[in-house]
Amino acid sequence: MQGKRLLIVALFLALAPAFHGQPPQALTLHGDYPFTHDPSIARENGAYYVFATGLAPGGGQFAVRCSKNLTDWKLCGHIFDQIPAWIHTASPLTKELWAPDVSFFAGKYHLYYAYSSFGSNNSGIALATNETLDPASPTYHWKDEGLVLESKAADDFNAIDPNIVLDEKGKPWLSFGSFWSGIKMRRIDASTGKLDLADPKLYSIASRRQPAGAAPAKPGLPPDWEAIEAPFIVRHDGFYYLFVSFDLCCRGLSSTYHVMVGRSNHVTGPYIDAEGRPMMEGGGTLLLTANARWLGPGGESILQRPEGDLIVFHAYDAVTGKPALQISTLTWENGWPHAALGTTGEAK
Repeated sequence: MQGKRLLIVALFLALAPAFHGQPPQALTLHGDYPFTHDPSIARENGAYYVFATGLAPGGGQFAVRCSKNLTDWKLCGHIFDQIPAWIHTASPLTKELWAPDVSFFAGKYHLYYAYSSFGSNNSGIALATNETLDPASPTYHWKDEGLVLESKAADDFNAIDPNIVLDEKGKPWLSFGSFWSGIKMRRIDASTGKLDLADPKLYSIASRRQPAGAAPAKPGLPPDWEAIEAPFIVRHDGFYYLFVSFDLCCRGLSSTYHVMVGRSNHVTGPYIDAEGRPMMEGGGTLLLTANARWLGPGGESILQRPEGDLIVFHAYDAVTGKPALQISTLTWENGWPHAALGTTGEAK
């Protein structure tokens, strides 16, 4: 009996690495995954749905891609047939809607999204809701709930790239921001999906620090050194983790996006990186950066699952410069996340 026990212990120790510290895995995708930008992912009844910036084939705002297995993707609809009329009035230069973020609370799905014109902080974040994500359901209908918050040229922030996180009490918080003074946060009223008027504070949670010798900004644009955007927050093992994209997206072969992360004990910060640097002072721990096959990974979204977390993001084909969906498992080691960027696939 003692010998059997020793054998079992030895076998467990030999196999222990297989159950701890597994490296993240980049998935190989097929089907309608190219031309995906700023992806947000959700799962309902075993099906996965990715929402993305941009026009759907044949028209419509926010193309939706569906998969049963995370590797084979097909286009399965869009959110709006056209830009809501009130956005045309509020922002006449808006040509397409940006950065959808899907979450579930108060018994329904909430899709926060942004409108703006490139390089401007005359921007806004709006909301659409739905009972289900399944386009085949008789109750499937995206209802535009209108404006949530906006920024103007006189503001030092930019109201785009929304993301919802639920705190330890289940209360929703909206993080957002791009360039200017960085990433901001407002508390949300769960019953309306709009700003919580009981807490009017605009929280600052991350920003960049001007490097020595930084080049001056182009007229009418923020300087490149202010480039921080696409916040996404998840709660894991008692910490809140803030993922952001540093540097420049949307430039094809010249894209320099990369994903950084920090964590906090509180949803409103302060967020600190693995080296102890505050994210309000330009800190951040590198999670994803370019490789020889894919450039500028960023615009990230995370799906927490009992069987393991996922991160979705876009990256640019190193030959064509075109964007495509990327998916990696998200693993955790010593309190910090790890992800992988694939070395195969293409965006023709």
